Formats: sequence, C-alpha cells, structure tokens
Amino acid sequence: MNAQPLQTSRPGRAGRFWFVTAVAVLVLAAALSLGRWQLSRAAQKEALQAEIEAQKNLPPLDPQAFLALADATTAMHRPVRLRGLWLAPHTVYLDNRQMHGVPGFYVLTPFALEGTEQTVLIQRGWIQRNFTDRAKLEPIETPSGLVEVTARIAPPPAHLLELGKGDGAAAPAPAASAPAAPTAAATPDSVGSSRIRQNLALEAFRAETGLPLRTDVSLQQTGPASEGLQRDWPAPALGVEKHYGYAFQWFGLAALVVFLYVWFQLIAPFRRARLARRG
Repeated sequence: MNAQPLQTSRPGRAGRFWFVTAVAVLVLAAALSLGRWQLSRAAQKEALQAEIEAQKNLPPLDPQAFLALADATTAMHRPVRLRGLWLAPHTVYLDNRQMHGVPGFYVLTPFALEGTEQTVLIQRGWIQRNFTDRAKLEPIETPSGLVEVTARIAPPPAHLLELGKGDGAAAPAPAASAPAAPTAAATPDSVGSSRIRQNLALEAFRAETGLPLRTDVSLQQTGPASEGLQRDWPAPALGVEKHYGYAFQWFGLAALVVFLYVWFQLIAPFRRARLARRG
C-alpha cells in the first residue's frame, strides 16, 4: 500500500533538485559575471589614475603651447606656467568646499594672459570658513601687476547639488567693499551679484563679466600655501576602491551560493540517507 506514494515522491524530489540546481547555476553565473565586470571597471580606473599621474609629471606648458591647444581637455592635469594679470574684482568664492575635512571656500580669480586677449579662470586655493560669521571671508592677498603662475589644467569647478537655484546662482550674501575681509549678502535670485556662490557655470560667468574667458577648462594653482590660501587639492575621486568592494560582494555571494548548494543539495541529503540506513 505504501509503494505508490514512494513512486510519486521520488520524481517530485528529483524535480526540486534540478530546479534548485538551475537557479543556483544562474545566480552563480550572474554573480561571477558582475564580479568580473567590477574588476574590469577597477582596472580601467587604475589605468586612468596612471594616466593622470603621468600627465602631472610632464614638463609645464609655456603660454604659447597652452594657447595652441585646440582642445585643452586632451592635456587635462598637465602643468602650465603662465604670465599675466589677476582680475581681482571678479574673484568668486565657491561655498561648501572642503580641504582635509574642514569646510570653507575655493577662491577663483580670472587671469588675463600676457600678450593675448584670452582669460582663464584659476582656482587659486582654499580658505577656511569663518564659523562665527558665515558671510565673512578670511583675508587673502592678490598681487598686482604681471605675475607668473604655475598651475595644472583642470575641469571647470565641480557643481554641487543646489535645490531651487540654477547653476552659478549666488549664495544669499552681497559682497562688501573691503577687500581684506569681504562679506556677502544678496537675495537668493540675484544671480551674479554675490562673491559667495554655491556653483559657477563658466558660460554664465563669461556673459556676466564680459571677459574673453575660456570655458572648456580651468586651472588649479599649485605650490605651497601662500597669499592666505592652501593648495592641497584633493585627488580626482575615481572610486577604484568602490569597484573592488562591489567585486568582493559579488564573489562573496557566489561563494555563498556554492556553499548553500553543496550543503543542502548534497551533504544534507547524504546525511539523512545514512541516518535512515542506520535506523
């Protein structure tokens, strides 16, 4: 009387076995594929990091070579050495920028190149925020007359998330007249009226100032701290460690699938069968 239930249960167990096997194989293949993809992305980012370091170690471009660059983005991160004039009245302070984890401002000033009609925006350095008066700016020095600047070719200033405002919108604060310790205060919609800003779009800044400003790139001034500015610029965030972390998670999932499959599909049934024979 018990033969018929045994005959029907064995095909059911076999069907479950092959179904679980198929699912485990699919999950394992997907996890391994995604893990390898993350490793390939990490390798691409490491190659990009090596290219950036190689560019930084090249000899500085002189003004003629820099001006001759039809597409300056091809020389990104390469040093340049330029002569010209600081256009101090157009200095802008980008808010909510950090250096060594301390909040402050990036100081940006247009630089008129000697013997040309071209202007480039230079990220001169960083100053710490005044924690007592948010609108007060720490004093910096801007040399007058012809100066020589060593910098690196960099992308335009990074944009931060800004709710309710367009790019380059001014922070709520207008500039004061005292250059040594300027303050700012403006209405939220007074674009361009403030020296303190959340973001700066170069096309909009060029239209605002009327300067012949180059808008495809900016420069980051290098060298030791001077003129009240620090220049420990953060390295580009390429996220190599993130890709290795994701790869570890996917390979860990693959190992877990193999372990669970072997335990529940092979070892556990074998132990149950052996115990049943002993019983």
